[in-house]
Amino acid sequence: MTRNILHVDANSFYASVECQRRPELRNKPVAVCGSQEDRHGIVLTANYIAKPYGVRTGQAIWQAKQCCPDLVVLPPDMAEYVRISKYAREIYEDYTDQVEAFGLDESWLDVTGSTGLYGDPMTIAREISKRVKFELGITVSIGVANNKITAKLGSDYKKPDAITRIEADNYKEIVYPLPAKDLLYVGPATVEKLRHMGITTIGRLAECPESVLTYKFGKMGAVLRRFANGWDPTPVRRQDYVRKVKSVGNSATTPRDLTCDEDVHLMLYLLAESVASRLREQGFRCTVVEVSMRDTSLFTFSRQQKLEMPTASSEEIANTAFKLFKQNYSWIRNIRSVGVRGSDLVDASAGFQLSYLADGIRRDKWERIDAAVDQLRQEYGYMSVRRAVTCTDPVLGAINPRGHTVHPVGYFGG
Repeated sequence: MTRNILHVDANSFYASVECQRRPELRNKPVAVCGSQEDRHGIVLTANYIAKPYGVRTGQAIWQAKQCCPDLVVLPPDMAEYVRISKYAREIYEDYTDQVEAFGLDESWLDVTGSTGLYGDPMTIAREISKRVKFELGITVSIGVANNKITAKLGSDYKKPDAITRIEADNYKEIVYPLPAKDLLYVGPATVEKLRHMGITTIGRLAECPESVLTYKFGKMGAVLRRFANGWDPTPVRRQDYVRKVKSVGNSATTPRDLTCDEDVHLMLYLLAESVASRLREQGFRCTVVEVSMRDTSLFTFSRQQKLEMPTASSEEIANTAFKLFKQNYSWIRNIRSVGVRGSDLVDASAGFQLSYLADGIRRDKWERIDAAVDQLRQEYGYMSVRRAVTCTDPVLGAINPRGHTVHPVGYFGG
């Protein structure tokens, strides 16, 4: 049976919400940007008045203002964006319970079983578009197709406030001329590899022999070819679906450059505490620790290590991450951002071999100390209990790694 899938994308979501609640800004170029003081001074999104000037997501604020001197720069208000996103979801759920969010501003809807009640997919799409505009004061672009990948292409095809149907009768006409980078999950590195193969459009990718793509990209090559041909059996997850957690991580762009081992050690402790706390909240331990660094030239590297025993100890995670850093970084340049991740998760309640050695005893003690710190912070605030190392630097030590700006999905290049 042919499926009917919609992809609903709120146009310039953050900026649209700001213009909706501040009518005086609706005819002005507006950009929602991160904090310059915290070195997150980049454009998160811009409205459609600002975009023709060259203002785009990921641009530094000073670059955006060079393009558009009259640009109105606003800080993000995540609580408000989450609130509006929930209201939009309530509208979608009036038509189907199969709603899968893709960030705050995008969702897939499977309306296959809803056409008998609400009409064909285009009718449903028009009604959703009208309701979002009337009830929330923002606009959406909607793609209508028989699968998630093609529906996403449809919502991106015309903006703002548009509905695009892409099905077998017009698929090649609309999709084949599009650049390969428009295909979901095709990031910058893949685009560059495809370009070296002479593949710049989705049509060329669709017509490339599968054996050639598999040789170049492995199994992912065959997947990309299927996506380019409009074949995607992936289901739209129901609203109560809980995605399996594969890893827990946290990263931060630091208020100042990190210039020595002591700076990195401090940041790794802060991030490891956040990762370990979230592992305990979700009932997991990790068996792999990964550390990532980005220097002032924006060169990024990551390394990981398998642990002998599963852990949710911030001490063990931090020490493992620091060991990886020391083994792999030679301080050619200063560092501007750090990340820590725990992966290959196991159920914390599952049994595993106990150890009477010092490491096993220390791990157990630190996990119990961490749990006590969690309770104190929950009751009295994050800064109520701090490691002594975080007091050695008032700038870095003041960072709360669990309070950060949420970037749109796909912002980092997918």
